Amino acid sequence: MQFQKLFEPIRIGWVLSKNRIAMAPMGTFGLVDHEGGLTQRAIDYYTERAFGGVGLIITGVARATDMEPRFGRFFLSPRTLPSLGELAESVHYYGARIFVQLTAGQGRALAGTLIDKGTEPVSASAVPSYWRPDVTTRALTTREVEGLVTVLGNAAELLKAAGIDGIELHGHQGYLFDQFTTAIWNKRDDKYGGGLEARLRFPIEVLNAIRNKVGKDFPVIYRYGLKHFMKGPWTGALNHENYVEAGRDIKEGLEMAKLLEKAGFDALHVDAGCYDSLYWSFPPLYQSHGCLVDLAAKVKKAVSIPVITVGKLDIPELAEKVLREGKADIVALGRGLLADPHWPKKVHKGEGNEIRPCIGCNEGCLYRTSVEFKPISCAVNPATGREKSYAPRAVRRRSKRVLIVGGGIAGMEAARVATIRGCEVTLYEKAERLGGHLRAASVPDFKQDIGRLLDWYTYQLEKLEVDIKLQTEATAELIKTENPHTVIIATGSAPIIPTIPGIEKPIVATCIELLLRKEESGENVLVVGGELLGCETALWLANQGKKVSIVEALPEMGAGIHHANRVMLLDMLRDKEVMCMTGTGLKEVMDDGVIVIDNNLTKKTIMCDTVALALGLKPDRELYESLTRDITELYLIGDCKEPRRILHAIWDGYHITTR
Repeated sequence: MQFQKLFEPIRIGWVLSKNRIAMAPMGTFGLVDHEGGLTQRAIDYYTERAFGGVGLIITGVARATDMEPRFGRFFLSPRTLPSLGELAESVHYYGARIFVQLTAGQGRALAGTLIDKGTEPVSASAVPSYWRPDVTTRALTTREVEGLVTVLGNAAELLKAAGIDGIELHGHQGYLFDQFTTAIWNKRDDKYGGGLEARLRFPIEVLNAIRNKVGKDFPVIYRYGLKHFMKGPWTGALNHENYVEAGRDIKEGLEMAKLLEKAGFDALHVDAGCYDSLYWSFPPLYQSHGCLVDLAAKVKKAVSIPVITVGKLDIPELAEKVLREGKADIVALGRGLLADPHWPKKVHKGEGNEIRPCIGCNEGCLYRTSVEFKPISCAVNPATGREKSYAPRAVRRRSKRVLIVGGGIAGMEAARVATIRGCEVTLYEKAERLGGHLRAASVPDFKQDIGRLLDWYTYQLEKLEVDIKLQTEATAELIKTENPHTVIIATGSAPIIPTIPGIEKPIVATCIELLLRKEESGENVLVVGGELLGCETALWLANQGKKVSIVEALPEMGAGIHHANRVMLLDMLRDKEVMCMTGTGLKEVMDDGVIVIDNNLTKKTIMCDTVALALGLKPDRELYESLTRDITELYLIGDCKEPRRILHAIWDGYHITTR
């Protein structure tokens, strides 16, 4: 078998996992009840991954103390015990093992909204809060820390009683355990502060409390960042940058690994980063696949207990290679299992082309939960977190005919789901290829995962034998002649071109035209528009050696995307010396440059040989509006409804065809 190593059993302490594939811990926001117990949606969510073949599930982080507000978070108490028991029972039916990730709290990383509502953030020492730097945390007293040790030990007793197989202590990402173990945040002068051994006292005392409550045959993993990638507070570092580590460096991280093994932890889950360098904790699409493997490999050489690695490992060949080369003992997939919960089964069967890829957008899993306060899900898999209620239902009438206009991502998703449901689908696309804006979006080398998604859709539609008519424009007359039961309009959007003097000059092109090579850029490029398309196009051009500047009318660059993605994108632009001017708009285009104007009405001339427009998209609704009076089942999806992200286009196509 090609992936033999992935499917070898392995022990963590006394617990045997049937393979070396773990589900990495991710938040359960929106999947818990008002007491903090797991809802049926949460049980279905984890059970689907167990059914999909994963050997070990590590749940999203659970709390055991009211020191911080529960606020929809997973909470351990006698009242939530029944849901834990049902979860353990359910995943065990499919041969999976389940560990619960246990936290001491968020500390300085407490959500800003909670601080605004009056919650006092605490930490190892008095340090500025991450989300509200003007608010200083209160240092926990020695007695309070000892109380946390007791509470977390008692929580282990609840977990074992519920049939849970083990615990992972969340010592990663700059949360409270991490704050105690890292010198930049721990300035204490009691037994929990000082040198590394003293700073590790808190998690090691928790381990001992767990052992006292449930014995040595109940395994405990410690998850931590080997390196923080911090230049300083609120400042992350790219991998190749030359800087002095302000947080934990690799040397201390390796010493920490040895001390944790000596203390009796059964495995180490090696990660990187913290809130100050969030794009290491939640690697965006700009990070390479396997970006953290080399860190795990260093730990693997330092300890004899199992080492778990994480970080964009959803390419099967890479995951297998990591294990074969002995860089880790277990590979943990997080967002890859949100995108495709059956990843292990598909790998085992040699069906890698069936795996729906994660695109690293952090939209459905993180932006949706932390910004929009909605339940966890996935941009490319709308059924994530709603495995039972959102599963496509069979149509009542097997001969139902669906006509879809537009082969972008919304149209492709609608065609895929409608066909699965048994509908007779015809998809019209006026271009020579499917993909819509995905074609331009997948061009930069740092966006290869978008290309993987486009390949997946192309394969799925071919396999389903969807009737696709390329280079065919579906007019109102054609649609009326076809007389389908349902018409879905997914005609997409076009770039907005501002009405300003000189906009028609040859030096002007849209970013989409440049990406598709319909236009070529010069060596000195001004990008107009600093949202996602403008920033990514600027980076793509800068990577080619072009001199690039961006002007953006809003007060900040990269608005509207998840914090981790935005910060890394801006750091990459800074690294490539892309000049970014905010509060500045385009006033006039000349033959050899532009005139811009800032919020103070100050004009400035910028010389350039290419002006690349990224001023947003306008929906193409002409066909839809011509049909509204004649067709009853007429739906508008994707960018022609409203230009938004990939998540919204896929979800439009999915939802409109699941009824």
